[in-house]
Amino acid sequence: MPQSSEITAIWPEGTPKPLMPYSPAVRAGDWLFVAGHLASDYENGLPPEITEANPNLVNRMGAESAYLLDNIAKTIAAAGGDFNRDSVRIFQWMVSDKPTLEEFDAGETWPDLSITPYLDARNKHITDPRPASTALSVHELLVKDTTVEVDVICRLDGAESVGIPVPAGLPSPLAGYSPALVRGDYVFLAGEIPVDWVGDYGQTEHRGPLSALAPEARVNPYLWYGSEIEQQTDYVLGKLDKIAKAAGTTLDRTIKADVYIAHPSDFAGMDKVWSKYFPENPPARMVMPYMGFGGKSSRIEIALQLLTGESELTIETVHTDLAPTPIGQEPQAVKCGDLLYFSTQMAFADDGNLADGMARRPEFPYYGAPARDQVRYILKNVAAIAEAGGTDLENIVRRLCFHDDFAFFQEAIDEWAAHFPGVKPASSTIGLVPGQMVVPGAKVLLDLIAYVPQS
Repeated sequence: MPQSSEITAIWPEGTPKPLMPYSPAVRAGDWLFVAGHLASDYENGLPPEITEANPNLVNRMGAESAYLLDNIAKTIAAAGGDFNRDSVRIFQWMVSDKPTLEEFDAGETWPDLSITPYLDARNKHITDPRPASTALSVHELLVKDTTVEVDVICRLDGAESVGIPVPAGLPSPLAGYSPALVRGDYVFLAGEIPVDWVGDYGQTEHRGPLSALAPEARVNPYLWYGSEIEQQTDYVLGKLDKIAKAAGTTLDRTIKADVYIAHPSDFAGMDKVWSKYFPENPPARMVMPYMGFGGKSSRIEIALQLLTGESELTIETVHTDLAPTPIGQEPQAVKCGDLLYFSTQMAFADDGNLADGMARRPEFPYYGAPARDQVRYILKNVAAIAEAGGTDLENIVRRLCFHDDFAFFQEAIDEWAAHFPGVKPASSTIGLVPGQMVVPGAKVLLDLIAYVPQS
Protein backbone atom coordinates (compact mmCIF):
# COMPACT_ATOMS: atom_id res chain seq x y z
CA MET A 1 0.00 0.00 0.00
CA PRO A 2 1.65 3.30 -1.04
CA GLN A 3 1.56 6.43 1.06
CA SER A 4 -1.89 7.99 1.05
CA SER A 5 -2.39 11.00 -1.22
CA GLU A 6 -4.28 12.60 1.68
CA ILE A 7 -0.99 13.04 3.58
CA THR A 8 0.66 16.40 2.89
CA ALA A 9 3.85 17.91 4.27
CA ILE A 10 3.58 21.55 5.38
CA TRP A 11 6.63 23.72 4.64
CA PRO A 12 5.71 27.31 5.58
CA GLU A 13 7.56 30.21 4.04
CA GLY A 14 9.55 32.46 6.33
CA THR A 15 10.34 29.83 8.97
CA PRO A 16 13.61 27.92 9.54
CA LYS A 17 13.91 24.58 7.73
CA PRO A 18 14.91 21.66 9.99
CA LEU A 19 18.21 19.92 9.38
CA MET A 20 16.90 16.46 10.13
CA PRO A 21 14.61 14.39 7.85
CA TYR A 22 11.17 15.33 9.14
CA SER A 23 8.36 17.64 8.04
CA PRO A 24 7.59 20.82 10.05
CA ALA A 25 3.98 19.60 10.03
CA VAL A 26 1.91 16.91 8.34
CA ARG A 27 -1.74 17.22 7.39
CA ALA A 28 -3.74 13.99 7.10
CA GLY A 29 -7.44 14.42 6.50
CA ASP A 30 -8.68 16.85 9.14
CA TRP A 31 -5.68 16.24 11.41
CA LEU A 32 -2.60 18.41 11.55
CA PHE A 33 0.48 17.16 13.38
CA VAL A 34 3.02 19.88 14.10
CA ALA A 35 6.58 18.68 14.67
CA GLY A 36 8.55 19.68 17.73
CA HIS A 37 9.69 23.28 17.30
CA LEU A 38 12.76 24.71 19.00
CA ALA A 39 14.18 28.22 19.07
CA SER A 40 16.71 27.57 16.31
CA ASP A 41 17.42 29.02 12.89
CA TYR A 42 19.19 25.71 12.04
CA GLU A 43 22.28 27.66 11.06
CA ASN A 44 23.63 29.04 14.32
CA GLY A 45 21.83 26.83 16.79
CA LEU A 46 20.09 29.46 18.88
CA PRO A 47 19.54 32.50 16.62
CA PRO A 48 21.58 35.69 17.20
CA GLU A 49 18.55 37.66 18.35
CA ILE A 50 18.42 35.36 21.38
CA THR A 51 22.13 34.79 22.06
CA GLU A 52 23.05 38.46 21.63
CA ALA A 53 20.19 39.87 23.69
CA ASN A 54 21.03 41.58 26.96
CA PRO A 55 20.21 38.88 29.59
CA ASN A 56 19.22 41.58 32.06
CA LEU A 57 16.55 42.86 29.70
CA VAL A 58 15.24 39.65 28.12
CA ASN A 59 14.27 36.42 29.82
CA ARG A 60 15.94 33.55 27.98
CA MET A 61 13.10 31.03 28.26
CA GLY A 62 10.60 33.72 27.29
CA ALA A 63 12.63 34.67 24.21
CA GLU A 64 12.99 31.07 23.09
CA SER A 65 9.28 30.46 23.64
CA ALA A 66 8.21 33.53 21.68
CA TYR A 67 10.47 32.54 18.77
CA LEU A 68 9.28 28.95 18.45
CA LEU A 69 5.61 29.67 19.12
CA ASP A 70 5.59 32.30 16.38
CA ASN A 71 6.96 29.67 13.96
CA ILE A 72 4.33 27.17 15.10
CA ALA A 73 1.61 29.76 14.43
CA LYS A 74 2.98 30.31 10.90
CA THR A 75 3.16 26.56 10.29
CA ILE A 76 -0.45 26.01 11.32
CA ALA A 77 -1.57 28.98 9.22
CA ALA A 78 0.24 27.53 6.18
CA ALA A 79 -1.91 24.41 6.58
CA GLY A 80 -5.10 26.49 6.63
CA GLY A 81 -5.55 26.46 10.38
CA ASP A 82 -5.31 28.81 13.34
CA PHE A 83 -3.08 28.16 16.35
CA ASN A 84 -5.61 29.50 18.81
CA ARG A 85 -8.75 28.04 17.27
CA ASP A 86 -7.61 24.61 16.10
CA SER A 87 -5.07 23.32 18.63
CA VAL A 88 -6.49 20.43 20.63
CA ARG A 89 -3.36 18.96 22.24
CA ILE A 90 -0.07 20.67 23.11
CA PHE A 91 3.11 19.02 24.40
CA GLN A 92 5.82 21.10 26.12
CA TRP A 93 9.29 19.75 26.93
CA MET A 94 11.43 21.86 29.27
CA VAL A 95 15.12 21.21 29.84
CA SER A 96 16.45 20.94 33.37
CA ASP A 97 19.55 19.28 34.83
CA LYS A 98 17.29 18.12 37.65
CA PRO A 99 16.28 15.54 38.58
CA THR A 100 19.59 13.74 38.11
CA LEU A 101 19.70 9.98 37.69
CA GLU A 102 20.66 9.69 41.34
CA GLU A 103 17.69 11.85 42.34
CA PHE A 104 15.32 9.74 40.23
CA ASP A 105 16.69 6.62 41.93
CA ALA A 106 16.02 8.28 45.29
CA GLY A 107 12.45 9.18 44.32
CA GLU A 108 12.98 12.90 43.67
CA THR A 109 11.13 14.20 40.59
CA TRP A 110 11.01 17.97 41.06
CA PRO A 111 12.94 19.78 38.26
CA ASP A 112 13.40 23.01 40.24
CA LEU A 113 12.11 24.97 37.26
CA SER A 114 9.70 27.84 36.66
CA ILE A 115 7.92 27.88 33.30
CA THR A 116 6.15 31.21 33.82
CA PRO A 117 8.10 32.93 30.99
CA TYR A 118 6.95 30.20 28.62
CA LEU A 119 3.34 30.50 29.77
CA ASP A 120 3.41 34.27 29.24
CA ALA A 121 4.56 33.71 25.64
CA ARG A 122 2.04 30.92 25.07
CA ASN A 123 -0.84 33.03 26.33
CA LYS A 124 -0.18 35.60 23.59
CA HIS A 125 -1.02 32.92 21.01
CA ILE A 126 -3.64 30.82 22.78
CA THR A 127 -6.66 31.98 24.75
CA ASP A 128 -9.69 30.13 26.07
CA PRO A 129 -10.45 27.40 25.49
CA ARG A 130 -6.81 26.38 25.65
CA PRO A 131 -5.81 22.94 24.34
CA ALA A 132 -5.26 19.99 26.62
CA SER A 133 -1.68 20.25 27.82
CA THR A 134 1.31 18.21 28.92
CA ALA A 135 4.43 19.91 30.30
CA LEU A 136 7.37 17.86 31.53
CA SER A 137 11.02 18.41 32.24
CA VAL A 138 13.58 16.42 30.26
CA HIS A 139 17.35 16.14 30.21
CA GLU A 140 18.28 17.35 26.74
CA LEU A 141 17.06 18.61 23.36
CA LEU A 142 18.76 18.19 20.01
CA VAL A 143 19.94 21.78 19.50
CA LYS A 144 22.65 22.90 21.90
CA ASP A 145 21.54 25.30 24.65
CA THR A 146 17.83 25.19 23.72
CA THR A 147 15.56 24.80 26.73
CA VAL A 148 12.04 24.45 25.28
CA GLU A 149 10.46 22.23 22.62
CA VAL A 150 6.77 22.32 21.73
CA ASP A 151 4.67 20.15 19.43
CA VAL A 152 0.96 20.41 18.72
CA ILE A 153 -1.95 18.37 17.38
CA CYS A 154 -4.70 20.32 15.60
CA ARG A 155 -8.11 19.55 14.13
CA LEU A 156 -8.90 21.35 10.86
CA ASP A 157 -12.51 20.20 10.75
CA GLY A 158 -14.26 23.58 10.96
CA ALA A 159 -15.78 22.66 14.33
CA GLU A 160 -15.64 24.62 17.56
CA SER A 161 -13.66 23.51 20.59
CA VAL A 162 -15.44 23.47 23.94
CA GLY A 163 -13.39 23.73 27.13
CA ILE A 164 -14.69 21.79 30.12
CA PRO A 165 -13.98 23.30 33.55
CA VAL A 166 -12.74 21.27 36.47
CA PRO A 167 -15.61 19.38 38.12
CA ALA A 168 -16.66 20.47 41.59
CA GLY A 169 -14.46 19.00 44.27
CA LEU A 170 -11.33 18.61 42.14
CA PRO A 171 -8.30 20.94 42.34
CA SER A 172 -7.89 23.43 39.50
CA PRO A 173 -4.58 23.59 37.58
CA LEU A 174 -2.51 26.75 37.83
CA ALA A 175 -1.17 26.92 34.26
CA GLY A 176 -4.42 27.94 32.59
CA TYR A 177 -5.04 24.97 30.31
CA SER A 178 -8.33 23.14 29.74
CA PRO A 179 -8.66 20.00 31.89
CA ALA A 180 -10.82 18.67 29.03
CA LEU A 181 -11.36 19.90 25.51
CA VAL A 182 -14.20 18.59 23.36
CA ARG A 183 -13.81 18.86 19.60
CA GLY A 184 -16.26 17.00 17.37
CA ASP A 185 -16.06 13.28 18.12
CA TYR A 186 -13.09 13.63 20.45
CA VAL A 187 -12.33 14.55 24.04
CA PHE A 188 -8.77 15.49 24.96
CA LEU A 189 -7.85 15.34 28.64
CA ALA A 190 -4.80 17.26 29.85
CA GLY A 191 -1.98 15.53 31.65
CA GLU A 192 -2.94 15.10 35.29
CA ILE A 193 -0.60 14.54 38.23
CA PRO A 194 -1.51 13.55 41.82
CA VAL A 195 -1.35 17.02 43.36
CA ASP A 196 -3.87 19.33 44.95
CA TRP A 197 -2.32 22.48 43.36
CA VAL A 198 -2.27 24.05 46.81
CA GLY A 199 0.49 22.49 48.89
CA ASP A 200 1.59 24.27 52.03
CA TYR A 201 2.62 27.54 50.40
CA GLY A 202 1.62 30.40 52.63
CA GLN A 203 0.68 28.07 55.48
CA THR A 204 4.15 27.32 56.86
CA GLU A 205 7.67 28.59 56.46
CA HIS A 206 8.03 26.38 53.38
CA ARG A 207 8.21 28.26 50.08
CA GLY A 208 8.44 25.35 47.68
CA PRO A 209 6.38 24.47 44.60
CA LEU A 210 2.76 25.56 44.57
CA SER A 211 1.63 21.94 44.64
CA ALA A 212 1.80 19.00 46.95
CA LEU A 213 0.54 15.47 46.75
CA ALA A 214 -3.18 15.32 47.37
CA PRO A 215 -3.96 13.53 50.65
CA GLU A 216 -5.63 10.70 48.73
CA ALA A 217 -2.42 10.09 46.77
CA ARG A 218 -0.14 9.78 49.80
CA VAL A 219 1.09 6.60 51.44
CA ASN A 220 1.62 6.64 55.20
CA PRO A 221 5.41 6.34 55.62
CA TYR A 222 4.99 4.73 59.04
CA LEU A 223 3.16 1.66 57.76
CA TRP A 224 4.72 -1.54 56.43
CA TYR A 225 2.40 -1.75 53.49
CA GLY A 226 1.16 0.42 50.64
CA SER A 227 2.59 1.39 47.27
CA GLU A 228 3.31 5.01 46.37
CA ILE A 229 2.99 4.52 42.62
CA GLU A 230 -0.22 2.49 42.98
CA GLN A 231 -1.76 5.13 45.25
CA GLN A 232 -0.81 7.94 42.88
CA THR A 233 -1.97 6.08 39.76
CA ASP A 234 -5.32 5.35 41.36
CA TYR A 235 -5.76 8.99 42.37
CA VAL A 236 -4.89 10.31 38.89
CA LEU A 237 -7.15 7.83 37.08
CA GLY A 238 -9.93 8.63 39.51
CA LYS A 239 -9.49 12.32 38.77
CA LEU A 240 -9.49 11.68 35.00
CA ASP A 241 -12.63 9.56 35.37
CA LYS A 242 -14.47 12.52 36.94
CA ILE A 243 -13.21 14.96 34.30
CA ALA A 244 -14.22 12.58 31.50
CA LYS A 245 -17.74 12.32 32.91
CA ALA A 246 -17.94 16.11 33.17
CA ALA A 247 -17.08 16.17 29.45
CA GLY A 248 -19.89 13.73 28.65
CA THR A 249 -17.92 10.54 28.25
CA THR A 250 -16.38 7.68 30.25
CA LEU A 251 -12.96 6.09 30.56
CA ASP A 252 -14.04 2.98 28.66
CA ARG A 253 -14.13 5.21 25.56
CA THR A 254 -10.42 6.02 25.85
CA ILE A 255 -8.50 5.66 22.57
CA LYS A 256 -4.95 6.59 23.57
CA ALA A 257 -3.10 7.21 26.82
CA ASP A 258 0.21 8.99 27.36
CA VAL A 259 1.70 7.84 30.66
CA TYR A 260 4.84 9.38 32.12
CA ILE A 261 6.44 7.79 35.17
CA ALA A 262 9.30 8.82 37.41
CA HIS A 263 11.30 5.60 37.26
CA PRO A 264 11.25 2.32 35.27
CA SER A 265 10.52 0.44 38.50
CA ASP A 266 7.19 2.32 38.73
CA PHE A 267 5.86 0.45 35.69
CA ALA A 268 4.62 -2.69 37.50
CA GLY A 269 2.66 -0.79 40.14
CA MET A 270 1.18 1.58 37.56
CA ASP A 271 0.18 -1.34 35.34
CA LYS A 272 -1.47 -3.17 38.24
CA VAL A 273 -3.82 -0.24 38.85
CA TRP A 274 -4.25 0.32 35.10
CA SER A 275 -5.63 -3.22 34.74
CA LYS A 276 -8.34 -2.42 37.28
CA TYR A 277 -9.51 0.65 35.37
CA PHE A 278 -9.12 -0.97 31.93
CA PRO A 279 -9.74 -4.71 32.50
CA GLU A 280 -10.82 -5.33 28.89
CA ASN A 281 -9.97 -3.68 25.58
CA PRO A 282 -7.50 -1.20 27.09
CA PRO A 283 -6.52 1.88 25.08
CA ALA A 284 -3.29 2.24 23.16
CA ARG A 285 -0.71 3.41 25.66
CA MET A 286 2.77 4.90 25.63
CA VAL A 287 4.74 4.70 28.89
CA MET A 288 7.92 6.73 29.39
CA PRO A 289 10.11 6.96 32.53
CA TYR A 290 12.50 9.62 33.83
CA MET A 291 10.14 12.58 33.59
CA GLY A 292 10.40 15.64 35.83
CA PHE A 293 6.95 16.68 37.03
CA GLY A 294 5.39 20.05 37.82
CA GLY A 295 4.27 18.90 41.27
CA LYS A 296 6.70 17.91 43.98
CA SER A 297 6.77 14.20 44.90
CA SER A 298 4.68 13.24 41.85
CA ARG A 299 5.59 9.92 40.26
CA ILE A 300 3.12 9.84 37.37
CA GLU A 301 1.32 11.98 34.80
CA ILE A 302 -1.46 10.64 32.56
CA ALA A 303 -3.13 12.29 29.56
CA LEU A 304 -5.98 10.69 27.61
CA GLN A 305 -7.78 11.00 24.29
CA LEU A 306 -11.34 9.67 24.23
CA LEU A 307 -14.46 9.55 22.11
CA THR A 308 -17.45 11.60 23.19
CA GLY A 309 -20.44 9.76 24.55
CA GLU A 310 -22.44 10.59 21.40
CA SER A 311 -19.80 9.69 18.82
CA GLU A 312 -20.68 6.91 16.40
CA LEU A 313 -17.03 6.12 15.73
CA THR A 314 -15.77 2.78 16.99
CA ILE A 315 -12.63 1.84 18.89
CA GLU A 316 -10.98 -1.25 17.44
CA THR A 317 -8.16 -3.18 19.08
CA VAL A 318 -5.54 -4.18 16.53
CA HIS A 319 -3.35 -7.27 16.89
CA THR A 320 -1.05 -9.35 14.74
CA ASP A 321 1.01 -12.42 15.58
CA LEU A 322 3.79 -10.93 13.43
CA ALA A 323 4.70 -8.43 16.17
CA PRO A 324 5.64 -9.02 19.83
CA THR A 325 3.21 -9.20 22.71
CA PRO A 326 2.91 -5.71 24.27
CA ILE A 327 4.39 -4.97 27.66
CA GLY A 328 1.71 -4.69 30.32
CA GLN A 329 -1.99 -4.01 29.90
CA GLU A 330 -1.92 -2.41 26.47
CA PRO A 331 -2.71 -3.59 22.93
CA GLN A 332 -0.33 -3.36 20.00
CA ALA A 333 -2.49 -0.57 18.59
CA VAL A 334 -5.99 0.91 18.50
CA LYS A 335 -7.81 2.12 15.39
CA CYS A 336 -10.40 4.86 15.68
CA GLY A 337 -11.76 6.91 12.80
CA ASP A 338 -8.96 7.64 10.37
CA LEU A 339 -6.05 7.16 12.79
CA LEU A 340 -4.13 4.19 14.12
CA TYR A 341 -2.56 4.76 17.54
CA PHE A 342 0.38 2.54 18.46
CA SER A 343 1.29 1.50 21.97
CA THR A 344 4.85 1.65 23.33
CA GLN A 345 7.34 0.68 20.65
CA MET A 346 10.72 -0.58 21.80
CA ALA A 347 12.92 -3.45 20.64
CA PHE A 348 11.40 -5.99 23.03
CA ALA A 349 10.55 -9.66 22.55
CA ASP A 350 7.40 -11.50 23.68
CA ASP A 351 8.81 -11.90 27.20
CA GLY A 352 9.25 -8.14 27.63
CA ASN A 353 13.04 -8.27 27.53
CA LEU A 354 15.29 -6.81 24.85
CA ALA A 355 15.09 -8.87 21.67
CA ASP A 356 18.10 -10.95 20.67
CA GLY A 357 20.78 -9.15 18.70
CA MET A 358 19.66 -5.67 19.79
CA ALA A 359 22.67 -4.85 22.00
CA ARG A 360 26.43 -4.84 21.70
CA ARG A 361 28.09 -7.89 23.19
CA PRO A 362 30.06 -7.12 26.36
CA GLU A 363 33.10 -8.81 24.86
CA PHE A 364 32.98 -6.35 21.96
CA PRO A 365 31.75 -3.07 23.49
CA TYR A 366 32.53 -0.93 20.41
CA TYR A 367 31.09 -3.21 17.75
CA GLY A 368 27.66 -2.72 16.24
CA ALA A 369 25.03 0.01 15.92
CA PRO A 370 22.34 -0.90 18.46
CA ALA A 371 20.10 2.14 17.88
CA ARG A 372 20.06 1.48 14.13
CA ASP A 373 19.28 -2.20 14.70
CA GLN A 374 16.57 -1.39 17.23
CA VAL A 375 14.84 1.13 14.96
CA ARG A 376 14.90 -1.39 12.11
CA TYR A 377 13.43 -4.07 14.38
CA ILE A 378 10.75 -1.71 15.71
CA LEU A 379 9.69 -0.59 12.23
CA LYS A 380 9.40 -4.20 11.07
CA ASN A 381 6.91 -4.73 13.90
CA VAL A 382 5.17 -1.42 13.22
CA ALA A 383 4.74 -2.33 9.55
CA ALA A 384 3.01 -5.57 10.53
CA ILE A 385 0.73 -3.81 13.02
CA ALA A 386 -0.06 -1.09 10.48
CA GLU A 387 -1.09 -3.68 7.91
CA ALA A 388 -3.34 -5.37 10.47
CA GLY A 389 -4.89 -1.95 11.12
CA GLY A 390 -5.66 -1.30 7.44
CA THR A 391 -2.82 1.08 6.69
CA ASP A 392 0.90 1.14 5.87
CA LEU A 393 4.18 2.05 7.53
CA GLU A 394 4.57 5.00 5.14
CA ASN A 395 1.30 6.45 6.45
CA ILE A 396 2.81 7.25 9.85
CA VAL A 397 2.23 10.96 10.38
CA ARG A 398 3.50 11.63 13.91
CA ARG A 399 6.62 10.40 15.66
CA LEU A 400 7.69 11.14 19.21
CA CYS A 401 11.09 9.60 19.92
CA PHE A 402 12.87 9.26 23.25
CA HIS A 403 16.60 8.48 23.48
CA ASP A 404 18.53 7.31 26.50
CA ASP A 405 21.68 8.78 24.93
CA PHE A 406 21.86 11.26 22.05
CA ALA A 407 25.20 9.74 21.00
CA PHE A 408 23.04 7.17 19.20
CA PHE A 409 20.74 9.72 17.54
CA GLN A 410 22.32 9.86 14.08
CA GLU A 411 22.27 6.13 13.43
CA ALA A 412 18.67 5.96 14.64
CA ILE A 413 17.37 8.84 12.50
CA ASP A 414 19.21 7.58 9.41
CA GLU A 415 17.52 4.20 9.74
CA TRP A 416 14.16 5.86 10.41
CA ALA A 417 14.34 8.17 7.39
CA ALA A 418 15.20 5.33 5.02
CA HIS A 419 11.72 3.88 5.57
CA PHE A 420 9.93 7.09 4.48
CA PRO A 421 10.84 7.97 0.89
CA GLY A 422 7.81 10.25 0.57
CA VAL A 423 6.41 12.66 3.16
CA LYS A 424 8.49 12.43 6.32
CA PRO A 425 6.40 12.27 9.53
CA ALA A 426 6.26 15.23 11.88
CA SER A 427 8.75 14.47 14.62
CA SER A 428 9.89 15.39 18.12
CA THR A 429 13.04 13.91 19.67
CA ILE A 430 13.70 14.05 23.40
CA GLY A 431 16.78 13.14 25.43
CA LEU A 432 16.43 11.45 28.81
CA VAL A 433 18.83 11.14 31.70
CA PRO A 434 21.20 8.29 30.76
CA GLY A 435 19.44 5.52 32.62
CA GLN A 436 17.75 2.30 31.56
CA MET A 437 14.26 2.36 30.09
CA VAL A 438 11.48 0.00 31.18
CA VAL A 439 13.08 -2.55 28.83
CA PRO A 440 16.76 -2.64 29.90
CA GLY A 441 19.06 -2.15 26.95
CA ALA A 442 16.51 -0.25 24.84
CA LYS A 443 18.12 2.80 23.24
CA VAL A 444 15.01 4.21 21.57
CA LEU A 445 11.28 4.43 22.37
CA LEU A 446 8.83 5.46 19.65
CA ASP A 447 5.31 6.81 20.12
CA LEU A 448 3.59 6.69 16.72
CA ILE A 449 0.33 7.60 14.99
CA ALA A 450 -0.56 6.50 11.46
CA TYR A 451 -3.24 7.73 9.08
CA VAL A 452 -5.76 5.17 7.85
CA PRO A 453 -7.05 6.05 4.37
CA GLN A 454 -10.84 5.95 4.19
CA SER A 455 -11.17 5.21 0.48
